[in-house]
Amino acid sequence: MTTPTGPLGRIASLRDVVSGRTSSWDRSGRNDDWWAIPPGGSVVIADLPGPGTITHLWLTQRSSIRVGVDHEIPDPDLLRTLVLRITWDDDPEPAVLVPLGDFFCLGDGIAATFTSLPFTTSARPDTELRRTGHLALNCYLPMPFDRRAVVEILNEGEHWVGQYFQVDFELQGDPRPADTGRLHAAWRRDRGTDAWGPDLTVNAPETLSAATLDPRDNVTILEVEGDGQYIGCNLTVVHDRGDRHGLHAGEASWWGEGDDMIVVDGEPWPPRLHGTGSEDMFGHAWEMQRVAGPFAGSVVHEDDVTGVQVSYRFHLTDPVRFRERIHVSMERGHANHLGDDWSMTAYWYQRSASPPASLAPVAERLPSIRLGARPRPSAAPDSAAPPVPPGPPGASSALDRPDRTAARTTAAERLVTQHAAAEAHLRDRLDATRAAEAASRAEVRDLRRRTLG
Repeated sequence: MTTPTGPLGRIASLRDVVSGRTSSWDRSGRNDDWWAIPPGGSVVIADLPGPGTITHLWLTQRSSIRVGVDHEIPDPDLLRTLVLRITWDDDPEPAVLVPLGDFFCLGDGIAATFTSLPFTTSARPDTELRRTGHLALNCYLPMPFDRRAVVEILNEGEHWVGQYFQVDFELQGDPRPADTGRLHAAWRRDRGTDAWGPDLTVNAPETLSAATLDPRDNVTILEVEGDGQYIGCNLTVVHDRGDRHGLHAGEASWWGEGDDMIVVDGEPWPPRLHGTGSEDMFGHAWEMQRVAGPFAGSVVHEDDVTGVQVSYRFHLTDPVRFRERIHVSMERGHANHLGDDWSMTAYWYQRSASPPASLAPVAERLPSIRLGARPRPSAAPDSAAPPVPPGPPGASSALDRPDRTAARTTAAERLVTQHAAAEAHLRDRLDATRAAEAASRAEVRDLRRRTLG
């Protein structure tokens, strides 16, 4: 009998594994199903003994900034200040170290709804295409490990975070095959300071006469040594459409037309994998469309958020195999004439130990377009009375009236009380979170002991 193949082929195979899950469920039986992460802190949402495979990640989170006595707004930088860190088998380096939103293909911190095979996200409609938003994040990429898997969320922002999560996994008794790779992901940002023609459109005669015969001048998406296979990327482009360079209506430039180039194991020019244009690499043509397919497409379309395009391409049926090293790059505009702000997350599986990992500081990760977000409140109490213009001589200020003065005083006192109560609740939740971390770790090890010995 032939074993079924294809994306759903293994669902019919009855394998000798144990299914499990860690989650942020409230162990008191109430409905506080979230863990608290303080500013500058972190939580371990899964610490799993191997061998096994993480099969699914689901996350949602919230963090608010108080802008008045009775009003809060979501932290607009949350998806870039939260970081996903995953370490396999006690390696000294994390295999995944990526801003949370970018790992799930939500570039520039923009909430969006899209569906691909390895990732899906859904934003509540009233927050879609806004900064941060109310979101569900899903990853279905298999993440095998041998001895141990540690999944952490780091809060590098200024505000407390409430983190909800579910991590589904399988544990097995037999060692994994020697040819099994482990998932890796890395994030980069390139602001395009070396552009030679940002005032030129992509198909102008001047740009078409230029040539790229060496990928070293391109924007690097991934450069790594080891034995593995590249499975894709997401790319966020924040594009200057040309207004500040004096282009007229109808001449506004476009961010694309740059070729992708993948150099495998240090091969000479030209590389065996050379593309024909940015939109072509992402499965589209004649610019990008509002289409999200299983392997390629748009998450955010540039006509919906002016000047911002978020795209993805996953090589799940055509992974790029490398045995020593790989360099994945793309021209920024034709022959690198543009100077746009690009940020990229690359995904690959690698057999050897994880390479050195680093992530830019928060200040260098924050979105460059604010989407109308309110400024962060100052350190001064936001209940302070606003300046009042002077009235006619002898007139008393409106704030001098006893009823209004009392109202302002009451509001200030209420704000202090609210802050103190919120801080106390968060600290209680942090204590519960630390206890739940330890309980979750013990539960998974007990599951393995009871079922696999």
